[in-house]
Amino acid sequence: MSAAAPDPRPLAGEPLALDLLNTRWTQEGAVRDLLRDTDGLGVWLAANGLGERFAADAATLRHTLQARDAIRAAVDRPADTVGVDTVLGHGRIRPTLTGEGPGERAEFRDDAWGPGWLAARNYLELLSAAPDRIRGCAHETCVLHFFDTSRNGTRRWCSMAACGNRAKASRHYARAKDA
Repeated sequence: MSAAAPDPRPLAGEPLALDLLNTRWTQEGAVRDLLRDTDGLGVWLAANGLGERFAADAATLRHTLQARDAIRAAVDRPADTVGVDTVLGHGRIRPTLTGEGPGERAEFRDDAWGPGWLAARNYLELLSAAPDRIRGCAHETCVLHFFDTSRNGTRRWCSMAACGNRAKASRHYARAKDA
């Protein structure tokens, strides 16, 4: 898989933090991992508009995986803040003044921390905006996450076409079997 390869994930385009979590998914009962190598990292970086800024190398992969593990731990156990805080320690936001006015720029001790740091920072933004809208798919075999942007905040599935449909079909089958 090269950086120009298509993104094979069933759910992409979520906010950066959740999109990083969604680099692991289940397919036909097997766990898939886009970040198993630097080629997959290149696909993820490109999908998130980071491919021009950051290298898809071994150090970036290692740090991005560390960020993914930290964000997953924080999503699964909100009191587990150490990992995300550790990742955030590798960068900072520097206020800037540009021709367009005030701005900000992320700076990193080592650019290899950039993608993971940006994802951890995005997780903080999601927590500030609506922590109750960060969700895992309700399907028992799905490991994907999403940010619920539905008007009433009741989205349950990563995709209605995939997991939602499977759940409906399972319920229908169970009712038909009982009848």
